[in-house]
Amino acid sequence: MLLIEKDAVITNPFPANQQLRAHLPHPLITYLQYCWHKLRGVQLDSTTTVFNGASLLRYPRNICLGPDVVVKTGAHICPCRPEAHIVIGARTTIGFHTFLYASSQIEIGEDCMIAPFAYIVDSDHGIRAGVPMNRQANVPRPIRIGNDVWIGAHSVVLSGVTIGDGVVIAAGSVVRADVEADTIVGGVPARLLGKRE
Repeated sequence: MLLIEKDAVITNPFPANQQLRAHLPHPLITYLQYCWHKLRGVQLDSTTTVFNGASLLRYPRNICLGPDVVVKTGAHICPCRPEAHIVIGARTTIGFHTFLYASSQIEIGEDCMIAPFAYIVDSDHGIRAGVPMNRQANVPRPIRIGNDVWIGAHSVVLSGVTIGDGVVIAAGSVVRADVEADTIVGGVPARLLGKRE
């Protein structure tokens, strides 16, 4: 059990990275965006920042954005079905032109950095021969991304993947299998490159 003296001042041992938060929209614009998305049914905190030009699509009531989440211009967050959900944890940043499309569920933890142009989609089209692929059913499998994960620019995370806490995914990677916590992966398909120390 942690004992704290009565008059002790508690400080955050991990202060916010000011570079990530230095160029947010004007507070009035942020507030107006907050009001608009709240009216649409998005579950978001008053500290959440959704840039102008970011799109929260189709079933906004199925989108949950935690405190201090930042969603940058050009990002698409889209539950594609009435039963699909997208949940993003506190202090996570969704980069410019990143796409999150859920037919089942995409969960992203706290303190994550999703770089620009990442593509995270939790379903695949059927591909059996004899039937046009665009007439075959989507097969959804949830994606789970832990806390403190960095997904590099232009990376792809495929359906059914679980990414552990503290993972780094190199830019341009294709993640098609689960990734262990505190590892560094990269490539097409992504493979182990090292461990965080």
